[in-house]
Amino acid sequence: MFTGIIQAKGSLSRSESRGGDCRLVIATGSLAMGDVKLGDSIAVNGVCLTAVELGPQHFSADVSRETLSRTTLGAAVVGTPVNLELALLPTTRLGGHLVSGHVDGVGRVVGKQDDGRSWRFTVEAPAGLARYMAEKGSICINGISLTVNEVDGARFGVNIVPHTLNETTLGSTEVGDAVNLEVDLLARYLERLLLGERAAEPRSGVTMDLLNDSGFIS
Repeated sequence: MFTGIIQAKGSLSRSESRGGDCRLVIATGSLAMGDVKLGDSIAVNGVCLTAVELGPQHFSADVSRETLSRTTLGAAVVGTPVNLELALLPTTRLGGHLVSGHVDGVGRVVGKQDDGRSWRFTVEAPAGLARYMAEKGSICINGISLTVNEVDGARFGVNIVPHTLNETTLGSTEVGDAVNLEVDLLARYLERLLLGERAAEPRSGVTMDLLNDSGFIS
């Protein structure tokens, strides 16, 4: 588990193809690696990866076909900057929100404008994730915990303060860039709980009939 509070910026140092999936070597920059052990989890642009090799300023992780196809890591090239966060400890301040590191989909930045010293980003999420977006709810973009300012269909806006611009890769993110999205954990589980006994049936999703039967529509 993570908090979405980025601890350092690193970069993709090397990518090795391995039988359909790959091994990534991540340069860790200023990330404090002193107590990191083999098998520990590290979030890379919001993707939870397992450290399989460790060096003083890098670590390696195996990335499956599923992760490559569902996140921006599949298109990453050597030199790509990445946001890094170590897994939280029981003593960690929960300054962001609980983040699993399991990316739900890839969105795209469709708008960027300055607002005082901050910047407002507009992101378009995949249509299937639109129902999880809520005004003043939480969203994780490339591993960064952010507050949703407004929602319009599959598009939502976030405000990026100067500190976040400086300390994360959002400072160099432009319109058209792809970003990893993880929706709030509670939204995911609430949808599943609403299915009740229907959860054991082939997936059909939340329908108007289900909401009516569950008392959400009068």
